[in-house]
Amino acid sequence: MVLVASVFNLLLRSLRAQRLVVSATSLLLSALPAAGQPPGAPLRVFLDCDRCDFDYLRTEITFIDYVRDRKQAEVHVLVTTQATGSGGSEWTVKFIGLERFAGVDHSLTFTTTQTATDDDERRAFARTFALGLVRYVAETPLADRVRVTFEAPALQPSAARAADPWNFWFFRTEVNMQLESEELEDQKDIGGEFTANRTTEDWRINLEVGAEYEEEHFTFSDGEEFRNVSRDVGARALVVKSLTPRWSAGLRGAIAAETFLNLDLGTRIGPAVEFDVFPYAEWTRRRWTFQYTIGVDRLRYEEATIFDKLEETLWDHALIVSAGARQPWGSLDGTAVFSQYLSDPSKNRVRLNGNTNVRLFKGFEFFVGGNYERIRDQIYLPKGEATDEEVLVRRRQLATNYRYFVEFGISYSFGSIFNNIVNPRMSGDSGIAVF
Repeated sequence: MVLVASVFNLLLRSLRAQRLVVSATSLLLSALPAAGQPPGAPLRVFLDCDRCDFDYLRTEITFIDYVRDRKQAEVHVLVTTQATGSGGSEWTVKFIGLERFAGVDHSLTFTTTQTATDDDERRAFARTFALGLVRYVAETPLADRVRVTFEAPALQPSAARAADPWNFWFFRTEVNMQLESEELEDQKDIGGEFTANRTTEDWRINLEVGAEYEEEHFTFSDGEEFRNVSRDVGARALVVKSLTPRWSAGLRGAIAAETFLNLDLGTRIGPAVEFDVFPYAEWTRRRWTFQYTIGVDRLRYEEATIFDKLEETLWDHALIVSAGARQPWGSLDGTAVFSQYLSDPSKNRVRLNGNTNVRLFKGFEFFVGGNYERIRDQIYLPKGEATDEEVLVRRRQLATNYRYFVEFGISYSFGSIFNNIVNPRMSGDSGIAVF
């Protein structure tokens, strides 16, 4: 028992110092058969993860019992992720002890690159997941049947970082086309996007350029034809400076042309400041931010607006309050935005959106989500009434004072608490279009 615990502590220290690499197979700890000894009761684990491949984990990591409800678990594993500057993901795996392990908590982190495949990600998670469970398995009858190995890396991570020729810059480009056709209608969409990002502890820079062209063609029953063309082109830039563990300041800029909003060309630039009640280091588990921005807009319209404007320059400001949490009891995410044109305070908008999923008691969950907007700032609406065709294909924005969406529900699960078996037989589409 002492030997296993000592090995675990050695592994943790080595990982934190980034002085070893754990092989793909070494941490898939298997409960090796012990001659003449009956198997012990496996550790009961509730894995709380949105991005994990559960079938893979149940197949590869078999020395624990996977349970469907945290109330039946001895260890609750809470997994959160956030994007890295290179387009990859940083994974935080928090192990929360329950029942006899109450108070025995710890966290491990690892990162995956943007080019990592699904298989790369699930293997990386399996290594960390298994490693984090060692300290708990060491207190079970399976402890004397656990084997842990490691191998030294061929190249120190620090040396690889020093040789980075891109200086933390990461680029991504995408081009896509979609064609769809039936006898009386057809549609084609062409789009593309280019992003450039640089993220360090002190600075965050995001640049994005995108374009989309959509064309639809309809033939009505009387032989009349209707063609709809919509364009959406834009570019955005964000530069943020980290000031303290809770404060940051930045500059936002944008340029866009969008048929739906009657916008021939629009630009905006303005500074922003943000405060997080919790340190940014805790972002994946909890956040409560207040952001204020003020900026100038230069707008040129395709058609004269309801205010007889073909172009105008306006000042605006906005306050954004955002909160979120991912905890053992469930998750919460919400945002409140108040924006206003300073040149005409009556032109403003309030937007509220959020969702939550709460585990109320064993097997019972409640979820609710939605958004609401009170709209008083549609300065871009063109004169005249929209045709029926324009309304149906959403070619132009319609006047409205509000917009909302809401969903809610409950779920209840019961039966066996264990969820260890994988059986993928006949899990594909039948190919029969009956219903």
